[in-house]
Formats: sequence, structure tokens, C-alpha cells
Amino acid sequence: MAALVVLVAVLAPFLWLVQLAFRPADRIFDEALGFTPTLAGFTSLLQGNFVRSFANSLVVSTLSTVLSLAIGVPAAYALTRWNFPGRRHVALWILVTRMAPPIAFTIPFFLAYRWLGLQDTVVGLALVYLTFNLAIVIWLMQTFFESVPASLEEAAWIDGCGIWQAFWRITLPLAAPGLAATAVLCFVFSWNDFFYALILTRTQAVTAPVAIVNFLQYEGWEWAKIAAAGTLVALPVVIFTVLVRRYLVHGLTAGSVKD
Repeated sequence: MAALVVLVAVLAPFLWLVQLAFRPADRIFDEALGFTPTLAGFTSLLQGNFVRSFANSLVVSTLSTVLSLAIGVPAAYALTRWNFPGRRHVALWILVTRMAPPIAFTIPFFLAYRWLGLQDTVVGLALVYLTFNLAIVIWLMQTFFESVPASLEEAAWIDGCGIWQAFWRITLPLAAPGLAATAVLCFVFSWNDFFYALILTRTQAVTAPVAIVNFLQYEGWEWAKIAAAGTLVALPVVIFTVLVRRYLVHGLTAGSVKD
């Protein structure tokens, strides 16, 4: 019963947003629960630039997540398995990159991107998210790699596998739950970002969170569009999480109980 109450409390704001998205614009603040659903809020989004902004968010978040995993997973494996001088210091400094507030890097990123010509580009925004997601990937995946017995890799070496063959065929499949959980977190952090997308984009690479702000105008707030856009923005994260939910649950609970 308590779990049901918590579930309702957590889902209530999202469900309220969804029903607002289907309300007629002239009844958006009507207290009556009964109304005739309409898709006017969603169809109105197709007439502006929101579709492009939504596509930008998908591309930026996916690209950032893929790059973060491609670079961070091997780095986490190296920090877990290879002993070299200063290994602990390297891991600590990687974590430090996530400790500073985002606003501390705003001016350096802005000036560097203006000089490099990366302002208002999808690639440039993905690279910014990459710098912050890397620390998450490395620290989370280190935990999962440590839970995989090194003896399994040694047995693969005896059977003729190289170091990276054992990594791809033995270690990485066993760490798949952690990989899924890490991928979801990276995608969510990139997808939900508003600050850097606002500072580093203008027109071409504007993402969905920034585009929603354009519906807040001095003449009035377009609540139907805001609700519809908010519902659409939430969908990719929900779909992605549902698709990997089996691995996600294992990944988030791994290491909570020791044998």
C-alpha cells in the first residue's frame, strides 16, 4: 500500500502534464476533469521549429552517450585491471571533473567554442556532454568490472584469447547490466540539460528543453504547446528505460549484497 502511494505521488505530476497536453487550449485551466481530448497541442508543434529541436536533442544525447561509453568503458577497465603508478590519483581527478558546478566552465567553453567554430553545432554540444559523462561512465563501470572475477579472464587467456578478446567476450557481457544503467544515466543527463544548450546554441543546434522556453512569451504562455512538448520530451527517456529495464534493475542493485 505504501509503495502504491509513493508511486502515485511520483507519477501524479507527469500524468497531470499528459492530460494537459490533450486538453483544448481554451480549457487548459478548467477544473473539470471531463473534456474532449484533442491533438491540437501536438499538431501545433509540427508548424514550428520544435521538430528540429527534438531531433537535435536525440542526436546530441545519443552521440554523447555512445562516445562516453566508447571512451569511458575501456578507461574504466584499464583503471580496474592494470596496476600502474598513480592509478588512484588518476581515478580521483576524473571524479573531480564532476564536482565543479557547470557555470564554472561556461566562459571557457564559450570562448573556446567561438574560436574553434563549434558554437551552435550538434557536435560541439555533444562534446560538452561527453566531458561530463565520462566521469560517470568511468566511476560506475569500475565498480561493475571489479565485481567480475579476474580468474575468468585468466582462463580465457589460457584458451588463447588476448587481453582485449577476453574483455569483449567475457568481461563486457558479464558487466552488461552496469553498461545499461550507465547508458541510461548518460542519456538522461544529456537529454535534460538546459544550461549548456542555452549558452552554446543559437538557432541551428537548439535542443528541445531550450525550444520549450520559446513558448513562454510576453504576450502569454502557450500552455497547450508547453504541455505537449513536455510530454514528448519525456517519452524518449521512458522508452529507453523500458527497453533496458531488465538490465537497469540488475545494474542499479549490483554490489548491494556481498556473498
